[in-house]
Parts: sequence; structure tokens; C-alpha cells
Amino acid sequence: MKPIQVGLLGIGTVGSGTFGVLQRNQQEIQRRAGRGIVIAGVADLDVERARAIVGESIPVHADAQALIHDPHIDIIVELIGGYGVARQLVLQAIEAGKHVVTANKALLAVHGTEIFAAASRKGVVVAFEAAVAGGIPIIKALREGLTANRIEWIAGIINGTTNYILSQMRSEGLDFASALRAAQALGYAEADPTFDIEGVDAAHKATIMSAIAFGIPVQFEKAHVEGISHLQGVDLRYAEQLGYRIKLLGIARRRPQGIELRVHPTLIPAQRLVANVEGAMNAVVVQADAVGTTLYYGKGAGSEPTASAVVADLVDITRLHTADPLHRVPYLAFQPGALSDTPILPIEEVTTAFYLRLRVRDEAGVLAQITALLAQRQISIDALLQRPSSPSGGATDVIILTHETREGLMREAIALMQALPTVLSEIVSLRKEELA
Repeated sequence: MKPIQVGLLGIGTVGSGTFGVLQRNQQEIQRRAGRGIVIAGVADLDVERARAIVGESIPVHADAQALIHDPHIDIIVELIGGYGVARQLVLQAIEAGKHVVTANKALLAVHGTEIFAAASRKGVVVAFEAAVAGGIPIIKALREGLTANRIEWIAGIINGTTNYILSQMRSEGLDFASALRAAQALGYAEADPTFDIEGVDAAHKATIMSAIAFGIPVQFEKAHVEGISHLQGVDLRYAEQLGYRIKLLGIARRRPQGIELRVHPTLIPAQRLVANVEGAMNAVVVQADAVGTTLYYGKGAGSEPTASAVVADLVDITRLHTADPLHRVPYLAFQPGALSDTPILPIEEVTTAFYLRLRVRDEAGVLAQITALLAQRQISIDALLQRPSSPSGGATDVIILTHETREGLMREAIALMQALPTVLSEIVSLRKEELA
């Protein structure tokens, strides 16, 4: 049988990894797919570099249109990234009747609804396993492996850069800036790390997972997003003393009134497996009604781990190449007409527990004032830690862990506590999840 012909748009880190894996494992891949899968052409602005990677036998173009409109190409693999040019090329490839594989989480989180609708009209497949958590097959698990389940919540470490930084801050005692420099030196962080450290990358991925888990449209604009650039080492140390570790989590949770979709630093009990995921690794915990709790762990980025997911998508499409489009696995797990309009909850309506650190004047009655303000908002205390006064005297840290409460109530309580003359600096507030 004639091999499937693939056009590769972009041959950077992931593109070169995809080419290498396909070349190295061609025999295994053919045995699994039922026919060969070959790179029939590459498009990259740096033609000479691309040609050095793929050799002289594979056509290399500076213009992606040459592949999109080539009648011999069956699948377009988009590895350019970003929202602009990538969106245009993906939509053009779909219009040309090509199947599409992409690792572009930003594109799908923002424009996924438009892209999936276009693909449905043309009867082609858009596959995107590599868009979330690199080589971890979390999309397939959510979309197919857990299809019998009602998924209750997902919580994931889905950005390796921030996990490496937090691991360094905890284990080496580094401040944020030093840990970021270490991540950049090792290639875990970009020269401009904003998307990673401010939580945007993780929010793109959480948005995609929430859509698949709950059968809702992708709604990145409604996600609550916080990063880690404001975190201080002292809070990681206090969390450790209380039996917790701080991780940047992407969380999607089903509630009776709607869906929580949020990314932020989170205290997790140290005994949880996900709390012990260190370095640049990723992990996703899924809670479902039938199977219970499952954990997916592995490399969330890198050339060949991500290429592993890209090639897996190529194999899936090859197997389904001649299948009736109506009998393929839906992009977001649920049939297109069965997506629900369940609302994404504003952060003020989210229910979670909290960690509070207050720098206060060390005098009688201060703690009573603070606990009274919490009680007025029906916020109960789970644990309390008061540190010795500073060597210069007069000030101390009070650390409070609360039980679950509505975010809006906690914000009101924090505003009242902040106004107390005995509170000497800005109150630090972090969310806490037991993930039980």
C-alpha cells in the first residue's frame, strides 16, 4: 500500500525530532499503522538548515503553500507555533482537504472552536496529542481511555519551566530570579519566559483538557491565570513546615453551578504523588467516577518526547484515513452537537482552601482580631503557625491555613485584615488543594 505522505511545516526542535523518530522507527511504525508514513516535503524559512536536517532527497520549501496545495500530500504537520500565521496555514490546509497534526496549544486554546468546525465541514482530522504535556498521552486518555467515566476534576503540572524553577527554589533555597536564570541556562526557559512563568502556557493546556473532560467549547479567555513570578522562598519553606509543597497547577473542576478553570500556584499535601514531581517533568491527575484517581507522568517538552506524540497522531490518522468521518473519535471527545453550554465560573465563585501569610505587630490581641475577621465571613481555620519575633523585635509572621471557602468571601476578609494597623505588609494569599 502506498505510504501516507506528510508535509512538515517547521523543522525546529519538535520538527527535527519528528523527522528523526519517523526515520529511526519506520519499520515499527509501519507495522502498527498498516502502511508507511513518510515526510514528503518540508517548509521552513531557513531552507539551508532544513536541508541539512532532512538531506537532499526530500523537497524543502520556503513557502508553506507549496505543501498545502500539493495534491500528493495527505497530512500537514504544523509545528510553527503562535496564533497568527499558524492559524491561517491550518485553516488553508483543512480547506485543501488535508488532515492536520499540530502541537500548537496556543492556537487550539484560542481558535480551536473555529478550527474543529472547519475540519468537520471538510471531513478531515485535526489531531493534537502533542499540544498538552509533550510525550504524555493525556489527550488520548481523556478522549478515549476514560470515555466511560464522568470526569470530576483534573489537576496538572503542565509546564516544565515553572516546575523546574519551583523545584530549585525549594531544594536549593534559590530566590525566583536565580532559579529562572538556572532554567534559562539549561534551556528549560526561553529568553523571554513570560508565557511560562505567568501561567499562560499552562492555561492554554488546561483549557484544552477542560473542553475534552467536560464536553464544553474551548474558552481560554475565561480561564483565571496567575504565574509564579511573585512567589517568595519563605512561602515555600513555610508550606514545607506545614506538610505541603507549592506547584503551579492547571485545574479544571466540575461544580453544580459550572466549571472551574484556573491556573495558579497551589499548596498540595507533600504525600501526594503529584507533589513529588520535580524538575522539568509534567504530571496530570484525573479524578473520575468509575476508575477513581489516575496519574499521568512524563516529559512534557523536548524534541523527541513531543515528537512521540506527533508521530502517534500520524499513526492514528493513517489508521483512520479511509474511515467514514462520522465514525471517527470526536475532537473534544463528545459529539459536536452534544457540547454543553455549562458556564466557566468567575474566580470569585471558585471554592478552595487558602494559605495566608501575614506580617504583623507582635503584641497582644492581634491574632484575635485576625481570626474574628475570618469568622465573620464563615471562614474556618485548618492550621495556624506563628513564628518567633524578628531579631529586631516588634514583628512576626502568622501563617494560616483555612478550610474551603468561596474566593469572594476570602477576598473580603483579606481586605479587612489588610486594613488593620497591626498588619505591617501586604498579605500573601495562595490557594490550597488537597487533591483527595
